[in-house]
Amino acid sequence: MNSDDRAELVRALNSSGAVRFGRFTLASGQTSDVYVDIKRAWSDPARLKVMAKLLAERVGVADRLAGMELGAVPLVVATALVTGHPYAVVRKSAKAHGTQQRLEGEIPPGSRVVVLEDVTTTGGSVVETVQVLRGAGAVVDRVLVVVDREAGAREKLAAVGVTLEPLVTLSELRGAAT
Repeated sequence: MNSDDRAELVRALNSSGAVRFGRFTLASGQTSDVYVDIKRAWSDPARLKVMAKLLAERVGVADRLAGMELGAVPLVVATALVTGHPYAVVRKSAKAHGTQQRLEGEIPPGSRVVVLEDVTTTGGSVVETVQVLRGAGAVVDRVLVVVDREAGAREKLAAVGVTLEPLVTLSELRGAAT
C-alpha cells in the first residue's frame, strides 16, 4: 500500500470519528487511551469503499474471504464485491435454532481463505475465527486487518501459523493525530 492510500485511509478513519481518545475498556479487557471503532467508518459507503479497495488489493491468492460478525461483515462483503471472491461469516456463537452452526457460507475442504478483520488487539477473536474456519476444512494462513492495535495479535496469530497484515497500525493513527 502506498503512502497516499495509507493517508486516505487514516483520513477516512479520523474524519468518521472512528479513532477516539479518552479512557476505554477494550473487548480484550485491557484499558486504553484510544478507541478504534471501525463501524463508525464502514457505515458510510464512501469510507467503506476506501477500506474495501485497500483490502482487495492485498487479498492475493485466495479462494474465499471470511470474517467474524459484526465488525468484519461489511468489510468482507464490500471486499468480495470488489474481488469477486465468495465469502463466509463466522458467528461469535452457534445460533440456538435451525442448523445451530457457527459458519455461514460454503467452505469447500482445502479452500484457501483470507480472513478480514476490522481491529486486532490481542488476537483472541481472530484466532477463534481461524480455528472455526480450519475446523471446516479451510486453509488459513493470512489475516488482513484495517487497524492493528499492536498489542499481541501478530504474535498470537504467528503461533498458529498465520500472518497478520494491517492496513494501518495504532502507532500510525496516533502519529496522524498529533
